[in-house]
Amino acid sequence: MSATKPDTLLFFVNGKKVEEENADPETMLLSYLRDKLRLWRRGCGACTVMVSRYQPSTKTILHFSATACLLPICLLHGAAVTTVEGIGSTKTRLHPVQERIAKANGSQCGFCTPGMVMSMYTLLRNQPQPSMEDIREALAGNLCRCTGYRPIIDGYKTFCEEANCCQLNGNCCKNGETVTDAVGLNGVQDKPQLFDKGEFQPLDPTQELIFPPELILMAERRTCPETLSFCGERMNLLCPGSLEELLELKTKHPEAPLLMGNTHLGPNIKFKGVVHSLLISPVRVQEMFEITHTPKGVWVGAGCSLSELMTSLQKLISENPPEHSELFRALVKQLKNLGSQQIRNLASLGGHIMSVYPNSDLNPVLSAGNCKVSLASSSERRELPLNQEFFVSFGKTLVRPEEIVLSVFIPFTSKGELVCALRHAPRKESAFSTVTCGMQVLFCEGFPVVRDISLFYGGVGATTVKAAKTCQALINKEWSEPVLSQAYDVLLEELVLPPSAPGGKVQFRRGWISCEVPEKLLPLPSDIQPSVQVFQSVSNAQSSHDAVGRPIMHKAALSQATGEAVYCDDLPPTQGELYLALVTSSRAYANIKQLDVSAALQMPGVVDVITSKDIPGKKVRTEFGYDEDILAQTQVLCVGQMVCAVVADTKAHAKRGAAAVRIQYEDLPDPIFTIEEAIEKSSYYEPRRKLERGNVTEAFKSVDHIYEGGIRLGGQEHFYMETQSTLVVPVGEEREFHLYVSTQAPTFIQETVAETLSIPSNKVVCRVKRLGGGFGGKTTKTALLTSIAAVAAWKTNRAVRCVLERGEDMLITGGRHPVLAKYKVGFMNNGKIVAADLQYYANAGFAVDESLVIVEKILVQVDNAYNIPHLRGFGAACRTNLPANTAFRGFGVPQSLLVVENMITDVAMALRMPVDKVQELNMYRGPSLSYHKMEFNPENLHLCWDECKRRCQYDARRRAVEQFNKQNQWKKRGMAIVPMRYGIGFCEGVLNQAAALVHIYKDGSVLVAHAGVEMGQGVHTKMQQVASRELHIPISKIYISETSTGTVPNTCPSAASFGTDANGMAVKEACQILFQRLKPVMEKDPKGSWESWVNTAFFDKISLSATGYYRGPDTYMNWEQMEGRPYSYFTYGVAFSEVELDCLTGDYRTLRTDIVMDIGRSINPSVDIGQVRLTFSLLLQSRYNKTCLMTPFAGRGCVYAGGGLVHSGRAEFGPSGVLYTRGPSQYKIPAVCDMPLSFNVYLLPDTENPLVIYSSKGIGEPCLFLGSVVFFAIKDAVSAARSDSGLSGPFSLDSPATTERACLAAASDLLRK
Repeated sequence: MSATKPDTLLFFVNGKKVEEENADPETMLLSYLRDKLRLWRRGCGACTVMVSRYQPSTKTILHFSATACLLPICLLHGAAVTTVEGIGSTKTRLHPVQERIAKANGSQCGFCTPGMVMSMYTLLRNQPQPSMEDIREALAGNLCRCTGYRPIIDGYKTFCEEANCCQLNGNCCKNGETVTDAVGLNGVQDKPQLFDKGEFQPLDPTQELIFPPELILMAERRTCPETLSFCGERMNLLCPGSLEELLELKTKHPEAPLLMGNTHLGPNIKFKGVVHSLLISPVRVQEMFEITHTPKGVWVGAGCSLSELMTSLQKLISENPPEHSELFRALVKQLKNLGSQQIRNLASLGGHIMSVYPNSDLNPVLSAGNCKVSLASSSERRELPLNQEFFVSFGKTLVRPEEIVLSVFIPFTSKGELVCALRHAPRKESAFSTVTCGMQVLFCEGFPVVRDISLFYGGVGATTVKAAKTCQALINKEWSEPVLSQAYDVLLEELVLPPSAPGGKVQFRRGWISCEVPEKLLPLPSDIQPSVQVFQSVSNAQSSHDAVGRPIMHKAALSQATGEAVYCDDLPPTQGELYLALVTSSRAYANIKQLDVSAALQMPGVVDVITSKDIPGKKVRTEFGYDEDILAQTQVLCVGQMVCAVVADTKAHAKRGAAAVRIQYEDLPDPIFTIEEAIEKSSYYEPRRKLERGNVTEAFKSVDHIYEGGIRLGGQEHFYMETQSTLVVPVGEEREFHLYVSTQAPTFIQETVAETLSIPSNKVVCRVKRLGGGFGGKTTKTALLTSIAAVAAWKTNRAVRCVLERGEDMLITGGRHPVLAKYKVGFMNNGKIVAADLQYYANAGFAVDESLVIVEKILVQVDNAYNIPHLRGFGAACRTNLPANTAFRGFGVPQSLLVVENMITDVAMALRMPVDKVQELNMYRGPSLSYHKMEFNPENLHLCWDECKRRCQYDARRRAVEQFNKQNQWKKRGMAIVPMRYGIGFCEGVLNQAAALVHIYKDGSVLVAHAGVEMGQGVHTKMQQVASRELHIPISKIYISETSTGTVPNTCPSAASFGTDANGMAVKEACQILFQRLKPVMEKDPKGSWESWVNTAFFDKISLSATGYYRGPDTYMNWEQMEGRPYSYFTYGVAFSEVELDCLTGDYRTLRTDIVMDIGRSINPSVDIGQVRLTFSLLLQSRYNKTCLMTPFAGRGCVYAGGGLVHSGRAEFGPSGVLYTRGPSQYKIPAVCDMPLSFNVYLLPDTENPLVIYSSKGIGEPCLFLGSVVFFAIKDAVSAARSDSGLSGPFSLDSPATTERACLAAASDLLRK
């Protein structure tokens, strides 16, 4: 093999021929597009491309979407790849797919937008008039953190052939709803609209790129050699052209795995470090893809993708009687939820079977359906049934090493035969299953008596398991409830899951497998319903040049939709640039005995290893009197703490060098992981805080009832789409450094790097173009990473780039603080709360970071909307040996308010009163003082409350929910409404200041620079609007390039929802200064143009540059006196949600959400409504919690349990403090399927806020807590289920309300077996 010259890889990208003579089998298309072709690079669905192949047998071209991060370039021989750059650009012509997502406000940070565009583009190439279900399915594999998905759906539904259906534009005549949809005053849908679909250019399929004729000729002639060979640095790949060659190669190299879609091998190579010296790919073997029909069923080639399998089965279903296609329907049901469309397009049927996943979606169904596989080797052919014997053990089957799976036989079913497929997963789509089941039952003709039955499970053992005893217990028995009940008992005895079973969730899994009654598991609603967005239109008297108050598209939306927008890692490499890879601790609490880097230095491409000894300046970062090592010096305090870094000529070489570093540890006793352990050992960061109003202790003596409860709130990963990224470039002769960083705090980065290198700040310039999401996670952690990269650049005198992989990012950077809360509440018979004592314990991690400030903010927001006369709050930051948690959007407020709402709900349940009545009774009214003595007027809160109840028709919906629950035993609906009072601004008054610099050039164009960082929240767009109003010019003349400490110094972080408030005032002042300078010129020539006035001013020696400055409010908090004014003002809002819960699975759908927000007078309704949607959906992420994990079939126990905040993303720690969930396959953020089916947003009209610019209000963080309304709606549905079982009163439901928690809390009789 080594003596054979590698073949030349040939494929096309965006119509251009690519010939690669040195194709490495380990090179993925994603990195190739970046490194060789300088095209965009994204991840987590944003790397979607369209792959096109010519099919000689049918003379057709197949288009399919694929994730470039999983697709080896060597598998693209003879294919055409289309990326977002290939379909349109702002310089030539926009494609309608790009235009509609941008103009519908479906692009905010923009990092995910190219992937959305390509998924939709591929759909339209195959189906120019898609249905809504087609669109939803096409986008199911794309993740977005910034939009809440709704504007993307709204933009793309304009392609839908159903676009004129009343279902998409109003009430559907088919659904028979008894409660009308959202309407405005006088029963008319509110205007104006956020975008005008009449402006969209039409889709013209004739204008698309043609498939390269050269590839058609190549496929027809098969001009390439029979076997293609590709040689890499560590791995080689052979691609045989015939079945005979494939079998010969497999005989010669039985240990070589087969590479088809790379969905199994790829992750093992990338994340587990698996290396195969030789891979064999049968992608060119025609027999592997043949589909053969027989009278008894269909043989499907093992190489067929899961998408091809689903298409073939759907065709068979339409062509055959229902009694013959039972198995086909069951398989299609599983396939629809198996991965995303991009994954199904790559993954093969044979690969899925041979991966032998314990929780496989298809293997139990194939086994129950009496399917079989055809095996081939160079010496024989044989067939094996897919049964209990085929799946030998974890990862092993009866297939011999020299054999391949050639095809899979799927039989027709017969009359009287029933086949069912069931699965449970943390999320309905694109999530690994928890438990799966396949069942085939043959009934006696004309009688419900079981003649034969086959029952297989996944997720309850090391491999697919047959419930043989249970089947035997049912044969010749009548299919009835008593018989099934006895069978469930046999099933539980047969499928033993001990408490320490791998995979955890034992109680839930035991309950779920015993309640799999198909007729009870009915589908939840999934049809996307119409939604409205209501905002105040601008006055007709407002100048057309004045952009303030108008729904203007995000300034970068078009470039984001075309892939032209530049992020940190898009910057081209400089000559001699190095790549940095981190070495992190594998121990939670240990001394470092030895750090051996010798092997790393011998690795190819490695230039140097950076340790703490190389830091020329300050080796620690100090916060609140606590030091945190930039690189660990003598001791590690958590798994994932950064110890050293390797720099090399390529990213791959740097990673391999990092893996070669050896660290010898001496473990220290008694590491602390949980909040309970920290409390027991008094492990806190000081000071602990307390606030109190009235006399709580005395007040408890005079109340009618006292209730003590609590709730555990899980942590949450930021999961910004763009991971931590930094590029440090040494420049000049005096050790100057330019930092290109994805950060919310450029000045903080500048100062930290200067301290680390022991140089003055004036030699360090930090520049930020835009962020692909931040959410609070790109401040303190980014400073440490950039400092390490700066030390490497200092030592090597070469540019150094560091871009974390998703797993590294999740391991190192921490997230939202998990909180354990306890409360004692005293209340009267009428629901009036007299006294409450709340305690909050936050898991801070191994370093203090911003935890003390977060705990303080938790406490100052405790009273929320409620006037509790005697109120006490206590907060502590617990010091543990987990990665340090940090700022996250909301900064402690979501945890604070969710606990209070849970307490209110418990009070209502204890009194059996409606929750909304208890809420209303206890709300602040009239001019008020918060419990830290800050004045405010809750009038707008009550306006929001009343408007929300009116818009959602609260009372009518409550009656409809109660009626639904009476009629349904296994599905329940719940609803909730929550109010919110959120303080805006930094408590530390010094951080509320901002500055701006505005230049007017001689041609009349304007350049604005300010202290805010654009991260999708639209701050640059709003600053353009401010400048447009103050300079009286169109927004098209105004440009904002970047945020730079070299332009605007001493910037404050873009956080606390204060960016527009502070920077808007600074830009306003600078523009007013310039306008006043130009005013005399304009008065002399009133008929002149803007350009002529500017030109005249220049020749009159009038300065056309000005700075603006905003001092900001002097906020403060006096903790000794327990009073202060920690905020500038309050933003108010109210949210309503209705959910439908499947009590047997815990799955749910949010049917409807209505949000009413008081944000003053919106500067840009498009941006602000987008922020409402974003922040609401961001809290839904917490459905999957920071909790424990027992690694599947590795025998590890769990130790650390926490949870998210509502019902979505589980970061899981093991017994030694190891984070197991390090990517989107384990940690689930919301997808399209998680969004409310109807999502209505209303901005409260006619409100004023004289404290900030143009009477607007901060919007970035306040709505976040409102996402918790889904949690309380789920709790309401669970309460309805419990009442059917005779249970009432308060009950425990920790957050997030994961599917298993909701299911177990519902306490159905079946689950309690």
